[in-house]
Amino acid sequence: MRLDLDYPFTGRWLVQNSPANRVPSHGTPLFGLSHAIDFVPVDDAGRSAPYTLTSFLRPEPAEIIPGFGRPLTAPVDGVVVGVHSTEPDHRSYRGLPSVGYAVTQRRRLAAGWWGLSGNHVLIETRGADGGTAVVVLCHLHQGSPVVRPGQPAQRGEAVGRCGNSGNSTEPHVHVHAVDGRDISRASAVPISFRGGLPRNGETVDGGQ
Repeated sequence: MRLDLDYPFTGRWLVQNSPANRVPSHGTPLFGLSHAIDFVPVDDAGRSAPYTLTSFLRPEPAEIIPGFGRPLTAPVDGVVVGVHSTEPDHRSYRGLPSVGYAVTQRRRLAAGWWGLSGNHVLIETRGADGGTAVVVLCHLHQGSPVVRPGQPAQRGEAVGRCGNSGNSTEPHVHVHAVDGRDISRASAVPISFRGGLPRNGETVDGGQ
């Protein structure tokens, strides 16, 4: 089974950790992460926040990243089967702070799915072959999800906003799909976006 998605956003986003470059894309098959992909919001010129001496030396407010709080939308038609919205957004880690943050990765992994995902929305959908899959959107802004479990979801419908919760060095949205609602035991479902799969370093445009 392969699931074709719409981009869960409008505007320009930078691709990171794409399964077009390697599988498992996030270094582990745990929690169905083998084919996960990350999108970092950028401005019209394809840039994130300017990199300064402060960026190199100290954590920065997440709000300085262009697109922090940018709306996120459902990439499929389906039913919302999970929502979590209470995790705080932490500061952004670039330069030396990112090294220190990476050292604590094992602790977040040990905390399980909740320690990695932060605020998230899960949407169950049906693929072209008739099978079901759950699409996962992670790292949302605290309190931003506007959908509830059991609610129908339609492509392009608002679900929340880009944040920096969970295992995240800077504001971005993480997307992957799995074969069941129990993420701790799920296996990955390969995904594409509008018939293709962007590679690391590409900038994609979700439209207006």
